[in-house]
Amino acid sequence: MAAGGRASGRPSKKKGPAKGTGGNVRRSLEGKGATPPAHMRHWYKDKARGERIAREDRGGASSKAPVRQKRSEDAPEYIGGRNPVLEALVAGVPANALYVAQRIDNDDRVREAIKVAADNGVALLEVSRDKLDRLTEGAVHQGVALQIPAYSYAHPSELLEIAHDAAEVPLIVALDGVTDPRNLGAIARSATAFGAHGMLIPSRRAAGVTGGAWKTSAGALANLRVARASNLTAALREYREAGLFVVGLDGAGRVDIDEVELLQEPLVVVVGSEGKGLSRLVSEQCDVVARIPMHAAAESLNAGVAAGVTLYEVARHRRR
Repeated sequence: MAAGGRASGRPSKKKGPAKGTGGNVRRSLEGKGATPPAHMRHWYKDKARGERIAREDRGGASSKAPVRQKRSEDAPEYIGGRNPVLEALVAGVPANALYVAQRIDNDDRVREAIKVAADNGVALLEVSRDKLDRLTEGAVHQGVALQIPAYSYAHPSELLEIAHDAAEVPLIVALDGVTDPRNLGAIARSATAFGAHGMLIPSRRAAGVTGGAWKTSAGALANLRVARASNLTAALREYREAGLFVVGLDGAGRVDIDEVELLQEPLVVVVGSEGKGLSRLVSEQCDVVARIPMHAAAESLNAGVAAGVTLYEVARHRRR
């Protein structure tokens, strides 16, 4: 008989600590490592997908705004709305296609737009209103939209050639920090009305010639060349070397715009953003930084309005 009083008729097959002993308990307390974060757990994707579907069922409400994909520079733009589309077609804006909603309630503007598009060889496409909503990115289109090709920007020196060919004193409008395409379109209208030979914009962190700019310009961009510079400061420096004076427009200017003596000279008018005004580097390239005199109650003017006032003043001086 073995020690402890138990018979040992056959050898034990158990290995390691017996059940109920401290060895098993210690192993059970060792754990399986750190708890993985939520996004690494097997159920996370299914839960996230369910929450997304639930938000869409409730109308798309979300604590975070959807990330909008960056539009390719080669992608076409769209102008929506009956008046803007008709104005663009009459002004000769280059267009690829006119989209008209199915079962649209025709009026004189729609019929005229279709006629002008047909006369100019613009394709006519009948589509659903849902597709028009997607093309115009949810903007008000009133059942019609005009597809225009991506804008082909000029080189800054081309604007000087336009003035030279017209045998006129150069007048160029430059935008510094203007990020709203509607302001760009409004400034284009004023620039065209008061005889500017072109507009210069930066290629980064600035509004470009988009569908919104075309719409606000009411066709003016069809008659005004827009150049784009990778470095606005360097482009202004080159204009100065070519004999142009640079007048910056900023609420912090020390001279009123109607008192500037350079308005009859070859000129670049630089319009700053409504909130920040002119950047420091651009201000250093200006021969004069001027302001528009206003009553104290008015804090500032919209960039488009300020450009219109200034360009009118330039035109008034040049008529003398």
